[in-house]
Order: sequence, then C-alpha cells, then structure tokens
Amino acid sequence: MIVIVDERDRVKEGYSSLFGREGVPSAGFCASEFGEWISTAAEDDLKAVGAFLIGECDNHPVSPRALRERCGAPVIALSEQHSLENTLKLFELGVDDVVRKPVHIRELLARIAAIRRRAQEDEPYAEIGNLRIYTNGKDPEIDGTPLPLPRRERRILEHLANNRGRRVTKTQLFNAIYGIFDDEVEENVVESHVSKLRKKLREKLGFDPIDSKRFLGYRLNV
Repeated sequence: MIVIVDERDRVKEGYSSLFGREGVPSAGFCASEFGEWISTAAEDDLKAVGAFLIGECDNHPVSPRALRERCGAPVIALSEQHSLENTLKLFELGVDDVVRKPVHIRELLARIAAIRRRAQEDEPYAEIGNLRIYTNGKDPEIDGTPLPLPRRERRILEHLANNRGRRVTKTQLFNAIYGIFDDEVEENVVESHVSKLRKKLREKLGFDPIDSKRFLGYRLNV
C-alpha cells in the first residue's frame, strides 16, 4: 500500500486513482491526520505500507526521520519547486528520494522498488527450486518460463517472498493487496486467492511451496 500525504484533496484523489489503475492499493491523508495515524497505527498496518509520498504539508511538516522510527518504508518527496536548493533541503530532512512533478506513476513505482532493493541489499527475486519469484511486479518464472498470474495472486506471492523465512498472517496479506482502509471487501477473500495460487504452483512445480498454519498464517518453504 502507498500512503500519500498532501493537504490538497485533488492531489490525493488523483494519485489514488492512478495507483488503482496499476493495481496498487493506496491511502491519502492530510498532514495533520497523518501525524495522528502514524503515531497510533498498529504494527501490522505499518508493515503493509510500501512507501510514503510526501507532497504539500507546509502547515504540518512531516519529519522523515521521525517517520522512520515507526516504519522502514521508503519516503519520497514530491516536489513542485524545481530548484537545487529545495531538492538539497528535502534530502537533508531525510527523504530517500526527491521526485519532481509531474511524474508518471510507473516511474514512482520503479523508484520505490529500487529503494527497497537497495535497503534489502539483495537480489530482486527469491528462488525456490526452479521457481523464481520477482519482487518488482514481474510474473514469476519456472525454469525460466514466465508463469502468468492474476495481479492479486502475484502480489501475494511477492509479499511472501519479501517476508521469506517469516509467517505472514491473513490480515497482513489482505492489507498488502487491498490496503488497510478497504472495507468493501471481506478479509476471507485472501483464502480464495491463496488457494488458487497454490493450485497453480502445485500443477507446475509438483509440490506446494506455500506452508500454511491455522491462526499463524502463511510462509514460503524456502
């Protein structure tokens, strides 16, 4: 989930719409609401955040360093002032990247993925036998051949790969693929997505790479 912080409703709504077209859940906050939310949000909710986009927040400035105390997701400043002085100031405040508007939504997603890869100091994929799972939006591959998956099944597999070695609860998977503020979809839909994903993987691999434990969640058999 991408969190957008900006005082202007049209900006938040515009980015949310664009992210939605790419199948990426998002949530928009004005700066004052964001300060309250980030200080009280549950840890599971924060784990679902893929990045923070900080826009116009002059009345209630957002501190990237304080933000990082609660969540390690990338912090990207959206700048409308095309000046070196402003860009350097934003980096000094602690943001991970400064993007000048206007910017294509796919470029933002690519920048977020690049920052996360550098932070992990790892390859942008995980391997389980002959299965390669990319964490940058590409379909997984089996023996080098792409396995096309519906967007939400692919995102579940990516999220499990990003958390390989750890269990991920149903709630965490739901937050990752639908966002934490989507109350129009039942959380149990995750079980259906996971069931379909496991069936496809079993058919291609000959084994089930996803281990599940009731009440504990899911984990990749790495």
